[in-house]
Amino acid sequence: MNDDTRAKRWGDGRVFPRGRRWWIAFYDKGAGKEMREPGGDTEHKALKKLKERLTEVRGGQYITGADRLTVNNLFDALEVHLATKGAKSTSHRSHIAVMRKHFGTDRAVAISADRLERFVQEELASGEEVACKAKAPATVNRELGVLRQAYRLAVKQRRLPMHAVPYFPMLPERNARQGFFEQAEFEAVVAHLPRYAADVLRFAYLTGWRRGEIVGLYWSSVDRAAREIRLGDSKNGEGRVLAYDDEVAALLDERWTAREVTNPKTKETSLSPRVFHRNGKPVGDFRKVWIKALEKAGLPTAKGARKLFHDTRRTAVRNLVRAGVSQPVAMSISGHKTVSMFLRYKITSGDEQREALRRVRDHLQAGAERAKVVPIKKAGT
Repeated sequence: MNDDTRAKRWGDGRVFPRGRRWWIAFYDKGAGKEMREPGGDTEHKALKKLKERLTEVRGGQYITGADRLTVNNLFDALEVHLATKGAKSTSHRSHIAVMRKHFGTDRAVAISADRLERFVQEELASGEEVACKAKAPATVNRELGVLRQAYRLAVKQRRLPMHAVPYFPMLPERNARQGFFEQAEFEAVVAHLPRYAADVLRFAYLTGWRRGEIVGLYWSSVDRAAREIRLGDSKNGEGRVLAYDDEVAALLDERWTAREVTNPKTKETSLSPRVFHRNGKPVGDFRKVWIKALEKAGLPTAKGARKLFHDTRRTAVRNLVRAGVSQPVAMSISGHKTVSMFLRYKITSGDEQREALRRVRDHLQAGAERAKVVPIKKAGT
């Protein structure tokens, strides 16, 4: 049967039945041809969809084949895009894997805010990170974030119209850590770490650098004569220079001596190109020795309560601020790119707050004493 037999026209398009479904047809000036696609199981749905398509065509927002794109297609494009940009973090891979599992085969235009809301509730109720433990809001946000990023890229690449991007129900995050090392705690932990890990921790405590920047540091980036370290490309995508002092110089001198490594089998010696290494090999994960050091230092070792290596970064920022170092200089040392992230690390302790209140009390008492003083009248007045 000819499609036009029962077709109903609407503006520059038409709807017609084919089997048990209704289809829509409209002319796309950009493509220079008539476009056809399923409209739904009723004539009413088909007419509604046709009106939407005609509006898109008139507004120059219609994108051919957008209806056929799946979420997997969006993620494929996103991963290529991130690889092209040279994205350093690999955490997005695990988040993409989770979202592919939940939404991968779905058509991108069919994902609704309601569906995403249900996903959020399911993730919060029964997380996949740890058995019988719900996911943290920050983790769920990272998962939603990669999906939102994939949609936005598709819009920029003109593979999806803007109105196809759903609302993303991001969760509030109140999980910023407040951990830092007091001097005695730091010294106790360092004393119980093996040499390779202790030196990494000491450098982090002095400079506030990220762990990845420290263990990835090569001697080719260190100018011992000028006392400068030139980091070509850090996590924030920008290089920086650290002009270091006597204490860092002493640590680097120790590491310079430790460059010579002897192969236990061949007894041959070689020089490590890395500043921080473990018997000539890259410093890997030392979580086990870290927990043992915390235990021997008398510090908590339970997950969520124990000190983290990253707490040295917070501590270094706090020490810089306490010492009166200006914010731009402190940020140039620690490598913080944004003021907002730097300010999150300006952690105060209870002692600092008590000292601040004591100063206020002394100020008020001094004012009260001045108010009690009665000026002596001069003779003849």
